[in-house]
Amino acid sequence: MRDPSRYARTDRCPAASRQRRTIVLGLATALIVAPSLASAQVAPPPTAPPPTTAPPTPSLPVAPVPSSTDFNAGQSAGIAVSDLGSQFLRRLGDQASYGFSRASRTNPGGGGASEAAETPRFRSWAEFYGVGAHTSTIGDFVGDKRRIVGGVAGIGARLMPGVNVGLSVDQSHTTIDVPLALQSATLDLTQIGVNASVDQGAWTWAIALVHGFGDINSHRDTGLGLASAGYNARIDGALTELSYYWSYEQARIVPKAAFEYTRATTGSMQEFGGLNPVNASGASAERARILIGAEVGRYWIFDQKILDLSGYAKFVDNVHQRFSAVTVSLGAESITVQGIGESQYGADAGASASLSLSNTARLYLNYDGKFRAYSQSHQGTVGVEFKF
Repeated sequence: MRDPSRYARTDRCPAASRQRRTIVLGLATALIVAPSLASAQVAPPPTAPPPTTAPPTPSLPVAPVPSSTDFNAGQSAGIAVSDLGSQFLRRLGDQASYGFSRASRTNPGGGGASEAAETPRFRSWAEFYGVGAHTSTIGDFVGDKRRIVGGVAGIGARLMPGVNVGLSVDQSHTTIDVPLALQSATLDLTQIGVNASVDQGAWTWAIALVHGFGDINSHRDTGLGLASAGYNARIDGALTELSYYWSYEQARIVPKAAFEYTRATTGSMQEFGGLNPVNASGASAERARILIGAEVGRYWIFDQKILDLSGYAKFVDNVHQRFSAVTVSLGAESITVQGIGESQYGADAGASASLSLSNTARLYLNYDGKFRAYSQSHQGTVGVEFKF
């Protein structure tokens, strides 16, 4: 017989076994699911949104502005007008007070002729000259070079013993180069002058007046063609001089003191062509100066001709200079530039060689130099004079 209790134990074992398997499976499932749940409960850190960049703002076009050097050729032309007026005044003064001419008016034969000898009453003269000049850099002005050629024709008369008058015309052509500013210009100037002198013993008082007018044509290289302009120029001037003629045998010393005044103007200008053409207002320049110096000379007589050599030097004091400001405009933009003047102090110096072929014909050569702190000019003149 079988033991019933054995069956009972046998029946209970499968149940216990299943229970154990259930527990093991539950634990395994927990071990597997728990990390997944934990990881699911931890949220990932938030990701920062990418920075947003504002769209670029389109830049507004910049209005072109004139340069301070755009009017350099006009400034140089103003210098040329003033210098030409001053040079013409000086030549007119020399016609009246040049030592050899002064001696010839009272001693026409030179050397031994009698003062009572009748002198020709009228005279005429013609001159041809060339000038080389330059001005150095001053402020916004980058410097220039000027070349001048011209001619003078004149006629004079002796109204009475010791009183002489003259009338002459000067025509000149000036070429201006401002290389550092890529600019150039030309000036054609006509000047009309009158002079008069009064001799009283060894003293001579002379006066000269000048009025001139002309045209300026300027060109500026803009990189995209030439900007050109045309405008006018005017010059007015006066000179008065007092001299004393002292001689010893065939030599002489002639101390001189003079006062000179000039006023030059240039008209307004408007450029055409090129890139960004500009316009500029008119300009004026006034100058008053005192000149003190002396002429030293000597003459020789040979073969019925007279050779005269002389030289002079003068101290120059520009006691007054005034230059108007010039407004240079480009569209709605504008700037102001100032005129160019001379240094207050300077010197003039020169030399002359004269050959009198007869009592009525004379040839002469002149050199005239102007020396200032920022500028120089050198002029050579060849002339002929006839008396009748």
